[in-house]
Amino acid sequence: MDTITDQPAAPTAAPVRPKHKGSAQLFKNPVLERLSHTHIALPVSIFVATALVSLYYGITRGFVVGFSGLGLFLGGLLLFTFAEYLVHRYLYHIPATSPGRIKFQYTMHGVHHEYPKDETRLAMPPILTVFVASLLFFIFRFAFGNWAFGILAGFTFGYAMYLFVHYAIHMYAPPKNFLKVWWTHHAQHHYRQDEVAFGVSSTLWDHIIGTMPTKRS
Repeated sequence: MDTITDQPAAPTAAPVRPKHKGSAQLFKNPVLERLSHTHIALPVSIFVATALVSLYYGITRGFVVGFSGLGLFLGGLLLFTFAEYLVHRYLYHIPATSPGRIKFQYTMHGVHHEYPKDETRLAMPPILTVFVASLLFFIFRFAFGNWAFGILAGFTFGYAMYLFVHYAIHMYAPPKNFLKVWWTHHAQHHYRQDEVAFGVSSTLWDHIIGTMPTKRS
């Protein structure tokens, strides 16, 4: 992919010390570099709009009806939490066993571990967001037929909530209530055990698959 070869030399696969100020330069090309940053409101809005349009179309065409429609929406939401877990664990944390993998992993996710409070890189740029939303529609339409409108609505709503939660975890102090579990769980992944705690919007699959962080003695 051209964007990979246009990068400066990537860091080694060794663990990096998180920096709470600044931002990495991923691309020498100034246009690509600028496009790699985004305000969180843009991708969140795109996925929320995708969910609403899909839901509206499904309801008006009779594809999303009553409890069955609610089930499709909740099924899509659950499917997203599983996809989030798998992508974070197996794609974003792909073993960096070659120079190409090191570049890929750093560009996709390693830069976030090095600069966890770079708010302009807490989500995909709008161009990629539109591409992903469109790709999801075609995949779901092919796989689920008319059910796709309910499932896609739940999936993309889950994606929007994930982006919002992830942004809040990194940019705001943890609340003094039950929501603090999100902050604590993700902090374990960033600062103590990056080989576990892959769920961000939900800890469900970490519990089921057995990748919950160990507690301090």
